[in-house]
Amino acid sequence: MPGLLLRTLRGENAPERPVWLMRQAGRYLPEYRALRASKGGFLPLVYDSEAAAEITLQPIRRFGFDGAILFSDILIVPYAMGQDLEFLAGEGPHLSPRLVDTALSSLTAVPHRLSPIYDTVRLVRAALPADKTMLGFAGSPWTVATYMVAGEGSRDQHETRAMAYRDPGAFQAIIDAIVAVTVEYLAGQIQAGAEAVQLFDSWAGSLAPAEYERWVIAPNAAIVSQIRARFPEVPLIGFPKGSGEKLPAYARETRVDAVGIDETIDPLWAARKLPAGLPVQGNLDPLLLLAGGAELERQALRILDAFADRPHVFNLGHGIGQTTPLDNVGALLALVRGWRK
Repeated sequence: MPGLLLRTLRGENAPERPVWLMRQAGRYLPEYRALRASKGGFLPLVYDSEAAAEITLQPIRRFGFDGAILFSDILIVPYAMGQDLEFLAGEGPHLSPRLVDTALSSLTAVPHRLSPIYDTVRLVRAALPADKTMLGFAGSPWTVATYMVAGEGSRDQHETRAMAYRDPGAFQAIIDAIVAVTVEYLAGQIQAGAEAVQLFDSWAGSLAPAEYERWVIAPNAAIVSQIRARFPEVPLIGFPKGSGEKLPAYARETRVDAVGIDETIDPLWAARKLPAGLPVQGNLDPLLLLAGGAELERQALRILDAFADRPHVFNLGHGIGQTTPLDNVGALLALVRGWRK
């Protein structure tokens, strides 16, 4: 029988709630920090499939989350498309050449850069208990494009937004290329053992409504359609961070199987506005988990109660912070697992 998380993503509204946390395999865990120190950097960890599998499994061993999220990065896709990728201490990721300066056609694809990620998925799925769900993921095209165009992250994605206004044809070609590679990347993860996949659109909130329709909804809908045609049993979670009032349209028009909501969304509003019966994932503020105490409990219960009438995966509104106390994570899990609708 599928685990609670997979059943929930498929639309079952069980009395209890599955739980996993974005970035649960990461720097808040001492065992992760020790392994990273021994390997010498982030990208070497991602490309060491045994190490990446170990990191993916660490939070399952410690906390018993219902899902194991693949340890990797959304920028593996542009890396496979031919950009160079490096992670600099204190600066984050850098891609080159920047597509604001260089044509997409100048890149030479390196598809074998995806293969070690599939190996990680196979290793994790083989080691996971049967009741735990293996979660794969990719970045959504808009968010990936912002890094490919600018070469790095930015506060308002101004270079990418300007390019999309200035030369929408060229930018559409970038989006279409990302869609094509992302479909194959997710398909490879599913074939290797991923039972559900999530699309991260971290910068969806930076777009005006018309551009949101073109650069967020349309490409995500294309990915969902193609993956569903090939793997109809595999749920897709869409996480368009910062979407606000555009979230219901995203849910309807992309046809994702579940929608992740960030901490800025009122769960009571989401429960009213999102399509009936659609599984929801989220949306505790990661800073509440860091702070702990009575307010953490109060807000977590408010979220659980708000989504009592629909399938709900308890999660954060974004990634867990690296200084989050482990005791707070344990307390949150105990609260969620003790709740019944």
